[in-house]
Amino acid sequence: MCEENNAMNQERNRISRYKMREQAFILCFESLFSDADIDELADNAGDARDEFLSDYAIDCVKGIKEHQDQIDEKIASNLKSGWKINRISKVSLAIMRVAIYEMLYLDDIPVSVSINEAVELSKKYTVEDDTAFINGVLGAVAKSL
Repeated sequence: MCEENNAMNQERNRISRYKMREQAFILCFESLFSDADIDELADNAGDARDEFLSDYAIDCVKGIKEHQDQIDEKIASNLKSGWKINRISKVSLAIMRVAIYEMLYLDDIPVSVSINEAVELSKKYTVEDDTAFINGVLGAVAKSL
């Protein structure tokens, strides 16, 4: 048991900020399809993937839920004419929510890093057109800050 706890602590120390952000995105995405609270979703996700979910990922998604109206308003106000937030794919929406949460509420992360990491996540999880779309919306949000 003690060895297992040591292994978990070592994994916590080794996880990169990118991986934490990726976990936050996945947890945010999963929360779009469930009414369960974030801690329950995190426990279930961690068990299902046999992966430790970072405190950063859990706290980030809790923050997104707490400030979702403000975050979504930033997205909606930076969409091209005729676009509505409900037209955005759930994957792209989750990626943008994580980035905008960081940009608005986490002072220790430069805006450019949040945008760059969101673009990298979009390259992994979306199609090419979505990557350009996400970059454009996040760039417009950054200019409005």
